[in-house]
Amino acid sequence: MAERKYKWNRWKEIFHSKKGMGVVEVILIIVVLIGLVIIFQTNIKGVVASIFSTIQKNAGSIK
Repeated sequence: MAERKYKWNRWKEIFHSKKGMGVVEVILIIVVLIGLVIIFQTNIKGVVASIFSTIQKNAGSIK
């Protein structure tokens, strides 16, 4: 009985804990990532095009 009460109290503690990331932090991370993608959009397109061209060139050599 005491063990069950301990587990229940532990679950309540976890769900009511204020630790961890909040919604604001997650939104800020997403905004920063989108900003980086917009800033480096041309570089990203070049890298992806290079990767796909390399894959396309070497696809015939796989047996």
